[in-house]
Amino acid sequence: MTRRFIARLLLPVLGAAGIAVLNAQDAAPATPERTPEKNPIPEDVVGDEHVREEYGVNQFTTPSIRKLFDMLNNVGKLRFDDLKRPFTDKTPADRIIVAMGLGTLIADGFLIVQCERVEEMEAVGRAMIKYGKALGAGNRMNKHTGSLFEYSLKGNWQDLRVELAKTQADVEAEMVMLRDVDIAHLISLGGWLRALEIATKSISDNYAEEKTRQLTRRDIAEYYMMSLDSLHPSIMKNPALQELRKGLESMLPLLDVPEGKALTLEEVKTLHKKASSLCHIITDKMNG
Repeated sequence: MTRRFIARLLLPVLGAAGIAVLNAQDAAPATPERTPEKNPIPEDVVGDEHVREEYGVNQFTTPSIRKLFDMLNNVGKLRFDDLKRPFTDKTPADRIIVAMGLGTLIADGFLIVQCERVEEMEAVGRAMIKYGKALGAGNRMNKHTGSLFEYSLKGNWQDLRVELAKTQADVEAEMVMLRDVDIAHLISLGGWLRALEIATKSISDNYAEEKTRQLTRRDIAEYYMMSLDSLHPSIMKNPALQELRKGLESMLPLLDVPEGKALTLEEVKTLHKKASSLCHIITDKMNG
């Protein structure tokens, strides 16, 4: 029984990090033009700790969206009508926007699940299929979206959460196999920015000090900054990525507070404004 087969059986446990590393190790070695630096990934978003110990954290691992979206479980009841956004399933021509846009769509899927809005899942699922196909992962997306539709109709919200996390893991694994690790990082970045936009909006609308403590994650923002810095120079010429890199850097002071310290309502509103502006760099181009 191969390690890859075992990993697929245990995908809900291993997460994106484990499956990506296994796929990368099984693939034939490539000769890169440069050796990217190893980006430190916050331990609580990398996936299973035992996988980290066995395989190590390297340039093939990206934060699990399932872990990043845990913040949406802890901000209280989400009001869908206040947090939804308009989107179209028209696929952008820019592959970089497609990758980050897919991450935002997965985040929208989690919002739908949290709010239990069955009627909204089909539109998001169909958009995810088109985006996945544009990235070369259409078969993997089709495999999951059928389950997403089925679970949403049944109101099986817990399995929906798991299936969304599997969707990200499988698409990122496909990107690694296609030697497109940069795209895997961008999917995760798009998901985090949309999740942060949702969380900060929800907390600012229904403020409670305790909820704000999960927002002050400078380490996650720094991780994504370093991920962008490790992209191939030709990719970083993309204006959207340059704008996002500057925006993440300007966001750091908002996240740099002593451990355990709560944010004030005004600080949460300021953070939401920044997160929303960065997310719109992606979503405006998705709809444009």
